[in-house]
Formats: sequence, C-alpha cells, structure tokens
Amino acid sequence: MPRFYFDVCEGVRFIPDEEGLELDGLEVAERMATRAAADMARDSLPKGDAQALAVEVHDTDGKRVLTVTVRMHCRARPDPTAAP
Repeated sequence: MPRFYFDVCEGVRFIPDEEGLELDGLEVAERMATRAAADMARDSLPKGDAQALAVEVHDTDGKRVLTVTVRMHCRARPDPTAAP
C-alpha cells in the first residue's frame, strides 16, 4: 500500500508531514487532501490569518503528486441604500 505525505502551506507557514499515511491510492489521497483543505480553510481563512492555504501531497520518493489550494478573497461593496 503506498504512503502519502500531506504538507500544509498556510500563508508563510509551512507544516511538513513527517509520518504520512498508507492509503489505497491517489484517489483516496486526493479526497483526504480536499477534505483537509476545506476544514482548515473554514477554521483559518475567515479569521484573516491567511488568504490562501494549500495541502501538498507527495509520495515516499518526495515527488509531489497533487496540490489542493483554497483561496479566499472578500471585497466589500458600497451599501446601495446608503445616502450619497
């Protein structure tokens, strides 16, 4: 069973995965990386800690096999009911 490592890049912060997980294949790793990125984005992006985060997945040879990136951009629009 192949081992995959899930490194996290959050703003300027990099958190390497030293242990990895044995999974049934790349499709399973992709689902896990996508869920992890969504969960982390829900927790950190609205707080303004970072505007983007990524989960980079690599194999035991260190070859990056996929990257999941989540970005958040918020732009306030003028209140259409406000007086000029």
